Amino acid sequence: MTQQTLYLALYKGNREGWGIASIKARIGDWITRKITRGIYSHCEIADPCANGGYLCYSSSIRDGGVRVKKMDLPSEKWDLIPLHDATRADLDRVWQAAQGKKYDWTGAIGTVLKIRQRPDKWFCSEFCAAVMGIPDGWRFSPNDLAAVASAKSAGKM
Repeated sequence: MTQQTLYLALYKGNREGWGIASIKARIGDWITRKITRGIYSHCEIADPCANGGYLCYSSSIRDGGVRVKKMDLPSEKWDLIPLHDATRADLDRVWQAAQGKKYDWTGAIGTVLKIRQRPDKWFCSEFCAAVMGIPDGWRFSPNDLAAVASAKSAGKM
């Protein structure tokens, strides 16, 4: 049996709607993109489901921390980069260490200010970097991980 490819899923969309939560999400996404100088504001590790969609693993501000949930990942809002070096075992190892942990606001801001993360909390790109086998994942934004994953996928690393 062949190993099913995992993906780095990168959010480039904007939340729809005009409620307070939607407006806050759009502002947060815009700020993240400006500060990290790229088109992505969030990332997930996406594991394809046999019946469509993906099981997505990450730490999410909107969900309060590390979680897994099924998502469709439409191409107008998400880009997917295959992670040929990351295995289901890598994902399971990181998931076991991180599941249920709270979101790390300080660490997420620290990707820009180079402040070390809290070891008891996680943010999205830190989680994804750990699955990808990147040491010191707290140093990476979603846009940084996109560059690393794209280079690896193209065979340039």
